[in-house]
Amino acid sequence: MLEFINENLQLFYLIILMIFVGIELIGHVPSVLHTPLMSGANAIHGVVIIGSIIVMGQADHTLSLLLGFLAVILGTLNVVGGFVVTDRMLEMFKKKK
Repeated sequence: MLEFINENLQLFYLIILMIFVGIELIGHVPSVLHTPLMSGANAIHGVVIIGSIIVMGQADHTLSLLLGFLAVILGTLNVVGGFVVTDRMLEMFKKKK
């Protein structure tokens, strides 16, 4: 049991580090680059949705099925939200009539 905790503790530290680096990176992105960044994020979440559907198809346990379903829902929300934000950003650059 202690071995399992030590192995996952390094993964936990890595995830915490990724969160802080991500916040710093996204916080310093200029608004001009926001739309291309959202397009890239939408593509990544599209891959997450496909991967989670594959996980759900091969799930042996209820927990795997539940986590796959949760990943599909959250990935879909991110893709839809990204498109909504990108559309609003592009509306700001259109000329008014």
